[in-house]
Amino acid sequence: MSIQPSSRKPRVAVVFGGRSSEHAISVVTAGAVLSAIDRDKYDVLPIGITTDGRWALTADDPSRMAIADRALPSVEQLAESSDGSVMLPVDPASREVVYSEPGSVPKALGDVDVVFPMLHGPYGEDGTLQGLLELSGVPYVGSGVLASAVGMDKEYMKRVFISFGLPVGPYVVIRPRDWENDPAAARKTVVDFAADHGWPVFVKPARAGSSMGISKVNDLASLDEAIEEARRHDPKVLVESLLRGREIECGVLEFEDGPRASVPAEIPPVTAHDFYDFEAKYIDSAEGVVPAPLTPEQTAEVQRLAVAAFDAASCEGLVRADFFLQDDGEFVINEINTMPGFTPISMYPRMWQESGVGYAELVDRLIQAALRRPTGLR
Repeated sequence: MSIQPSSRKPRVAVVFGGRSSEHAISVVTAGAVLSAIDRDKYDVLPIGITTDGRWALTADDPSRMAIADRALPSVEQLAESSDGSVMLPVDPASREVVYSEPGSVPKALGDVDVVFPMLHGPYGEDGTLQGLLELSGVPYVGSGVLASAVGMDKEYMKRVFISFGLPVGPYVVIRPRDWENDPAAARKTVVDFAADHGWPVFVKPARAGSSMGISKVNDLASLDEAIEEARRHDPKVLVESLLRGREIECGVLEFEDGPRASVPAEIPPVTAHDFYDFEAKYIDSAEGVVPAPLTPEQTAEVQRLAVAAFDAASCEGLVRADFFLQDDGEFVINEINTMPGFTPISMYPRMWQESGVGYAELVDRLIQAALRRPTGLR
């Protein structure tokens, strides 16, 4: 492994975009992070991954990475070339990044000391990119392979939480072969589930985020359409019962002495939307309440559960934990997000802002935590 010269600033590769349906939100998030990184302290290399998987050298121009007039940005718009490719090292003894174009001599872009992966969804947030970086021996921000995979797959996330005694809501899974081989039996599984827990139910992709592909289903008549919509994002589908109560979120951040929880936030009912969907989050700028109006005892409990979920899934760096505070006063964990959004309206940075950690400090703490942490078994 190369030794970083003391005179050189650490170099941060911000990787964003990707092949998932959350491509645009990843671009927006990366733009906010690029704006916040202290350029006096770090050198920055923006690398975008196109929707077809090409790693592209992109402009370091956060102003072009925002949602403008409801239009979503893309890596293709930011790439400096339509066919040039960036390649990470495959030798742990080297951290040199290379750029190549057809018919040209590959160009060395220098060493990278840490990767800030701003990818959301499959092919980036799910452990796949983390595995590549482990093989390359390059430190990175956020959770490792196992925690990233668990955090992306809502079924196994719930299984892990249950095994640690953490409270989760009722759910049932429709696997690809279930729907493809015997849709009537799969449909009956959901009907039986609804008979036990009631309509409506939420039908969602098992491995997606940003509320992509989620439908609120009030009866059997709209079930097939909801399942097909979820399967557009993931062939494995999760069906959850409606949990009545308040939506509460809490951020977890890794400090030098271990993970700590932020003040929690509340997502109020979204009157213009049936639930807190993609448009409510990113287009119509639904506002959360920070800090959440909870009693001191409720705040302490949700913070305890957030850190417990972080530890249960072996997370690192950061997590946003989402809960329902039910009408009976008990918290239920809905899910964790191992790479929550960092857009200007995202809840994770807002919760830490209210906890005394500003946006720029938050980004710096994540980079520093990654630089302290070795790759490999730890």
